Amino acid sequence: MIHLSRPDITEKEIAAVVEVLKSNSLSLGPKVPEFEKAIANYVGRKYGVAVNSGTTALYLCLLAMGIKPGDEIITTPFTFIASTNCILMAGAKPVYVDIDPTYLNIDPARIEAAITPKTKAILPVIVFGNAWGFDKIVEIAKKHNLPILEDSCEGLGTIYKGTKVGGFGRMSCFGFYPNKQVTTGEGGMILTDEQELVDICVSLRNQGRGKGGGWLAHERLGYNFRLPDINCALGVVQATRIDEFRQKRRKVAQMYQHLLAGENRIIIPQEPQGGEMSWFVFVIRLANKYSQTHRDHILKRMFENDIQVSNYFPPVHLQPFIADQYGYKPGDFPITDAVCQRTIALPFHNNLPESDAKVVVATLKKCLDEADSL
Repeated sequence: MIHLSRPDITEKEIAAVVEVLKSNSLSLGPKVPEFEKAIANYVGRKYGVAVNSGTTALYLCLLAMGIKPGDEIITTPFTFIASTNCILMAGAKPVYVDIDPTYLNIDPARIEAAITPKTKAILPVIVFGNAWGFDKIVEIAKKHNLPILEDSCEGLGTIYKGTKVGGFGRMSCFGFYPNKQVTTGEGGMILTDEQELVDICVSLRNQGRGKGGGWLAHERLGYNFRLPDINCALGVVQATRIDEFRQKRRKVAQMYQHLLAGENRIIIPQEPQGGEMSWFVFVIRLANKYSQTHRDHILKRMFENDIQVSNYFPPVHLQPFIADQYGYKPGDFPITDAVCQRTIALPFHNNLPESDAKVVVATLKKCLDEADSL
């Protein structure tokens, strides 16, 4: 099986985890602030708050920024569902804006039309590690005095027009699931430059305990969203390797781009001008002449040939519970709908060998030939 993703773990990470296991500090120990500082310093933010997932990070940011039921948050329908779930969990309403057809991020040119008196924030997503358009989103947010909550979970290491991803929003979030550039197994990170927001998030992740209060003193409704030292120890070592990972992933992306060059039945992902992507996944799209039926046939046949692939992403607004709640239907966001019907995520990770990439591409072309005959 050629796997869709694989973490990049060395003996250094293993030794760091073992060191924690041999200590008396498995949670709330010294590795948590060390990991927080490592990620904050890399991105260039003042503070980091480690939590148990990227989804949690987004949710706590909304609570810290004072988002309440009835508020509206502008976001994208082309993303992993976490960026919508956190809005719903905070009691707010996601307001979707269609995407750019080339780079697949929320289209800045469409954002202002979606702003209402109820709009309280913009939640854009670094889709697949691509930060296209974020400079324009910042301009729009400033113009309308709206905070940005930056979902940068897929983009650690990306630089766009001189700014590292994680540096565009009032608050920003990263995720460390095993398919991400950096992994802690499970985990997430909040970044911000505001101490007050940090204090709220730290309290919320730790059962609502107050700053300097006792273990049984709770000043607000909180949760157990802590990230253990075991995970943070893994993250500390991984953080020292971010630039190594960026180069490895760039090499794999370039390998695919070379092998797929001239294949006019697909659209090959490219970096935006002014951007240095930290590639998260490598997602191709079928040409417009193909339908979702063709795409699904190719996915099925690739799996039958022991190659893991996926449809990144199904449209968020058409997920059953969201469509039922808000009445969305196919065609409401036509660019998103068209893109989602034709995406194929190819196997992609730091150490994917060229031999595997060649097998993936050769099999893909055979599957495209089959699709042409459907």
